[in-house]
Amino acid sequence: MKNSIDNETINHEGIVLKTEDDSVTVSITSVSACSGCHAEGVCSISGKEEKIINVTGHYSVKPGDKVTVLMKQSMGHTALLFGYILPLLAVVVSLIILISLNVPESTAGIVSIAILLPYYFILYFFRNQINRKFTFTLKV
Repeated sequence: MKNSIDNETINHEGIVLKTEDDSVTVSITSVSACSGCHAEGVCSISGKEEKIINVTGHYSVKPGDKVTVLMKQSMGHTALLFGYILPLLAVVVSLIILISLNVPESTAGIVSIAILLPYYFILYFFRNQINRKFTFTLKV
């Protein structure tokens, strides 16, 4: 992952897997920070993960081409908000409220963690609306 010079986009290099009339499927290999280590090949904790991105739009590329996938940096912040910050706030706030109501700590902890179930169910229910906000573009 690289930030562009103008700090408004995030770039990921990838390889085109499939092209269609109105979209391109790109494979991005996400590499952990220890990717430069000499023992990466034998280490069980080195983190390489392949991600498949569907980029809408018409691009003149073919399978096997190397491309750069661009994403607005603000979308990364939105993903961070929905994926980490809001669930953390829900757990902490519910824990504080339950403990202030003199609910036993074990019950307060379990209920606070259980708050995540409806949160992620709501995210799943609205996934199509959320996905429309996350758009990617290609730089050939």
